[in-house]
Amino acid sequence: LLDVINVCLIFLLGLIVKWEYRMFISLILIGFPSLHRCAQGDVVTHTAWLNRSSILYAGEDKWSVDPRVSLVTLNQEEFTIKIENVDMTDEGQYVCAVQTSSRPRTTSVHILVQVPPKIINLSRDIVVNEGSNVTLMCQASGKPEPSVSWKLIYSSGDLASEDEYLEIPSISRQRAGTYECTAINDIDTDVQTVDITVNYAPAVSEGRDVGVTLGQRGELECEADAVPEADFEWYKDDRRILNGFDGMEIMNSGSLSKLTFFNVTDGDYGNYTCVALNKLGTSNTSFLIKGLPLCVYSGSANNQQSLSTLKYCSVSALTFYSATT
Repeated sequence: LLDVINVCLIFLLGLIVKWEYRMFISLILIGFPSLHRCAQGDVVTHTAWLNRSSILYAGEDKWSVDPRVSLVTLNQEEFTIKIENVDMTDEGQYVCAVQTSSRPRTTSVHILVQVPPKIINLSRDIVVNEGSNVTLMCQASGKPEPSVSWKLIYSSGDLASEDEYLEIPSISRQRAGTYECTAINDIDTDVQTVDITVNYAPAVSEGRDVGVTLGQRGELECEADAVPEADFEWYKDDRRILNGFDGMEIMNSGSLSKLTFFNVTDGDYGNYTCVALNKLGTSNTSFLIKGLPLCVYSGSANNQQSLSTLKYCSVSALTFYSATT
């Protein structure tokens, strides 16, 4: 109790007499220990460490009930205490009060607790239709207060924001992708991402006419750009083609659909339509399968001239004969 009274007297004396005063600022990272050292001297009679109005240590006597606070050194040279696992509640002014034979002396340390940035509120991954307005949000905590920015990863465009919010009006399919939020301060950086999926109706590549010889294999390919991926339907004239129908096979893989003819007949020639569809719309393109001539040459291996003699050519049901047979 006597030590407490003496400490209080030190501060009362400081109100009416001039005393020696030193002040320091200490930057401490949250979660780390903090050491507070106060120089003593041979003429010190009483000494104490205080936090605001609470006494932590009066000499060797611990007054703080906080188990994180401990005495490190107390001798003629220094009076040092330690605070383990510093948190935000530890921020503030700490005073070492020293009573000497001549006058009081204090050393003041102002602790500033620094906290790495942490993103605490982030938009979720979203799926939107093309043309929608999109707002992404990213809020972060930290000390010093972190700066927040947005950017679209793997894009060379100008879509970026130096703000917690990123506004994307009338989003296009080119703006789909992974967006990165970065929170940064003097201590560290925190990065998190948000994925935006943009749905749009199918767009099919233009169909190409194909020439196939009777009895040979033929194939039509239809490619569609769409999100979500398109379903495919094939038609000959106005009749839908089912897989395995009349010796035809339909194989779909991602954005590509193939219609295969294993043995082209006269009935396979004609116009075909590929239709790509998803929940946002449809798109189609047309193909024409036409015949190629099958030509037969007369002659034998021993007669080189006759090898080049055309005997006949056949296209579909029509046969054309050479003038020389």
